[in-house]
Amino acid sequence: MSRDALLVMDVQQAIVERFAGVESAVGYLPRLRSTIEAARAADVPVIYVVVGFRAGHPEVSGRNKTFSALVQSGAFAEGTAGTAVHPEVAPQPGDIVVTKKRVSAFAGSDLDMVLRANQVGGLVLTGIATSGVVLSTVRQAADLDFRLTVLADGCLDADAEVHRVLVEKVFPRQAEVVGSEEWVKGL
Repeated sequence: MSRDALLVMDVQQAIVERFAGVESAVGYLPRLRSTIEAARAADVPVIYVVVGFRAGHPEVSGRNKTFSALVQSGAFAEGTAGTAVHPEVAPQPGDIVVTKKRVSAFAGSDLDMVLRANQVGGLVLTGIATSGVVLSTVRQAADLDFRLTVLADGCLDADAEVHRVLVEKVFPRQAEVVGSEEWVKGL
């Protein structure tokens, strides 16, 4: 029998700080915390996905436009403050933390192995940014035949219009898209 898991993706100190001035970020962390707490109370596994690299970023090619700028700054080196999950939604005992090396939660991580070992067949996606980790993970998870739910208000993007188009037009082709409250009521 398969079950669902809640994925909390890229809600790390350095990423949350970059979204501090975004209007849609108001209330995001408290809403996400409530969703996480409800999942735990319903025995839905909570899996955190974070981006992290070894010191010196040997995993990053200079050809990778997205990540190559991180090499110079040293950003997201494992163990640095910016890579930690934001304390307002920090993992608790029993939660799982998976480290990825690219945009998708599956790329360069053992997420697929963790999900299959825990008999997870459905994913409930949250994270920052809607146009980054959420989009990439929806696409890859759909190709891997997972049942998908995207919590529209559990995702955050710097561009409100991009977020709207993704949750209203793109994601519904591969996932159920609902609000956090609606999902929590169904637990």
